[in-house]
Amino acid sequence: MANLITTEVITTRILILRGKKVMLDSDLAVLYEVKTKRLNEQVARNIKRFPGDFMFQLTRKEALNLKSHFATSSWGGARKLPRVFTQEGVAMLSSVLSGERAIMVNIQIMRAFVKLRELLSTHKELAQKLTELEITVGKHSAAIKNIFSAIRQLMNPNEKSKRVITGFSRK
Repeated sequence: MANLITTEVITTRILILRGKKVMLDSDLAVLYEVKTKRLNEQVARNIKRFPGDFMFQLTRKEALNLKSHFATSSWGGARKLPRVFTQEGVAMLSSVLSGERAIMVNIQIMRAFVKLRELLSTHKELAQKLTELEITVGKHSAAIKNIFSAIRQLMNPNEKSKRVITGFSRK
């Protein structure tokens, strides 16, 4: 399977719709090297395997929004609204699509979903650490300003600033 598509290419085809990471039926058909119509026929024959959290059909508005987002239709001139599959739905596709290619593509897609999850997790961790750093710097910024102020007062030779730093007054 030397011509298998890389995980990086697959991750570019993962979309976020309705708050879920999904893949279009047409993109999956390309990866599996089958026609979109055939993929959807197999899904229709095994519809009980694809509950709403595994697969759903886009609304006309979602389809138009997606089409305008990519400037051209990635699903061609199809008359039916596209279906999208979550990670679980893609895993279930391996049970309805047969062949060596289906198995290998499924493995790659699962790896892509895992990689995407890891990337998102890393970004969340980085954002949290940045927030913590901002809070820490914010807490210390007043102390740092006081240190700089004290240094400037030490550098100023006038008598008034010396009295402020030392706390002693001359009588």
